[in-house]
Amino acid sequence: MFLTIIIFLIVLSVLVLAHEWGHFITARKLGVKAEEFGLGFPPRAIGFYKNNQGRWQTVFGGKEVTDCPKTVYSLNWLPLGGFVKIKGENGEGQTEADSFASRPVWQRAVMLSAGVIMNVVLAMALIIAGFMVGLPQSLDGGLDARALVSDRKIQIVQIVKGSPAERADLKIGDAIISIDDQIFLNRQELQQYVNLKIGQELSYKIKREQELLDKKIMPSLMDETGKGGIGVAISETGIVRYPWYLAVSEGFKMTFKWTRDIVVAFYELIKGLILGQGVSAGLAGPVGIATITGQVARMGFVYLMQFTALLSINLAVINFFPFPALDGGRFLFLMIEKIKRAPVRREIENAIHNIGFILLMILVLVVTFRDVAKFGGVFKNFWEKVF
Repeated sequence: MFLTIIIFLIVLSVLVLAHEWGHFITARKLGVKAEEFGLGFPPRAIGFYKNNQGRWQTVFGGKEVTDCPKTVYSLNWLPLGGFVKIKGENGEGQTEADSFASRPVWQRAVMLSAGVIMNVVLAMALIIAGFMVGLPQSLDGGLDARALVSDRKIQIVQIVKGSPAERADLKIGDAIISIDDQIFLNRQELQQYVNLKIGQELSYKIKREQELLDKKIMPSLMDETGKGGIGVAISETGIVRYPWYLAVSEGFKMTFKWTRDIVVAFYELIKGLILGQGVSAGLAGPVGIATITGQVARMGFVYLMQFTALLSINLAVINFFPFPALDGGRFLFLMIEKIKRAPVRREIENAIHNIGFILLMILVLVVTFRDVAKFGGVFKNFWEKVF
């Protein structure tokens, strides 16, 4: 469990630092002062900077730095990602050349969008690297003939509520090794076999992470398909590797596909909230993501790499959603300023962003409460072992 927390903090730090690096580097390139770039969140433990004479200086704690013409690079006490503090990001310094607030709309839009773009670039880099060494993929849709596939298996991707599979405690991600000691080459053969065994108890051999399980399950006639089954959707999967020159193009296409799928998923989530359908049961907060990160890490490094890429795209999409306090909300205010040729009053914009931040925190608390209810046993066992 302790290793899970460490891995989660590392993954979170990589994602947040990539996002903040995007803001930082574009601000510097456009001549806007980045006052501080921090690893972790304040309070500051120690900082390093070049003074007005070009000499490196050290600052401890939260002491104000007055002789730094560029950036303070800091290590902070809360190990949760990082941050960048850009001069004028809250509207101050409108008459100063190195202030964010003094720059034209297009430059501010570039600086705001850069964090999202960096998260997509990070995801693409991880996917490309993954395809070079081998990345877990579904084989159902067909692959390029030049792809190299290893570790083929049939995995469970969905479980019907109240089905024989759920009663047998099967989990999404479980691999079906054999049924009645028979190994199946594809999912069609497996489905045909199970369809002919309605009412007969079958012996399933299941692989869950590194554990082999034996399950006795009796297929029944499924309303969803009109055929015999145990109430699972299955997919053929494998570790897919491409030559480096194909890994780049396939990584680009996969990044685009995942981004599109995540945008559609968020659209369905928001539509469900508007229609009063509540928060999706599949929506995870910090506790849920930390638990899932640990589960994925135990499956292997390439699985963790793929999951990190997926989280990075999620962070990009969420951040660019036009909601107050997010980058997308600030971008929306820039578009309003461009259309009306005058900025929204700073007091009004800040108040709206503050309200948006409060609403986001409420959503995080609700989802976290659900996560604790769902995964609380994992953390309870951890604390009992520690204390």
